[in-house]
Amino acid sequence: MSVVVFGAAGTGGQRIVAEAVSRGLTVVPVVRDTTRHPRVAGLATVRGDATDPQSVSALLAGADAAVIAVGESWTEAARTVLTAAAGRVYVLHMGGGATLTLPDGTAFVDLPGFPAEYLVPARGQAEALAFYRAHGGSDWTYLSPPPVDFAPGDRTGDYRTGDDQPVTDGDGNARISYEDYAVALVDEITKRAHAGRRFTVGY
Repeated sequence: MSVVVFGAAGTGGQRIVAEAVSRGLTVVPVVRDTTRHPRVAGLATVRGDATDPQSVSALLAGADAAVIAVGESWTEAARTVLTAAAGRVYVLHMGGGATLTLPDGTAFVDLPGFPAEYLVPARGQAEALAFYRAHGGSDWTYLSPPPVDFAPGDRTGDYRTGDDQPVTDGDGNARISYEDYAVALVDEITKRAHAGRRFTVGY
């Protein structure tokens, strides 16, 4: 199975590449500047841009899955990659935790007092999620981490899944490491258990 990872040099992208490689998948790590990021998880990087239709079309030729783990222009990347995927390539989007909701349906990004410094990426990821949902189909999934406690840590291989509300542990905390988030995302590449919808993970 061949997987193209856009944003491969980011905190999440690096771990997704490493996890996919450890499973024996063929991975193409894509970055915008190969001089700054010549290698990721031992692999030579490939220059590309998730918002450039020509670049994306060339990179997806022969691919089975594409991961969007970019740090900006989320909706444009989603539109460009989904269009190039044309139903042939499964698109997995590293989404935002602030798009998750409370039991009453209120998204965390819409709560009073949401930190102003995170509003731009949170709104951008919310727009991307709305785009996927409007697109319909079953050729994508959007994976949200917990809204707050999401940081590099240990790879345990354990996680639980949910839909639109955070997955909490026995103490009521919603958390997961980047490493176990990558485990869940690569599991989704191979199993397609959440095709056509958003899901989330936590311990």
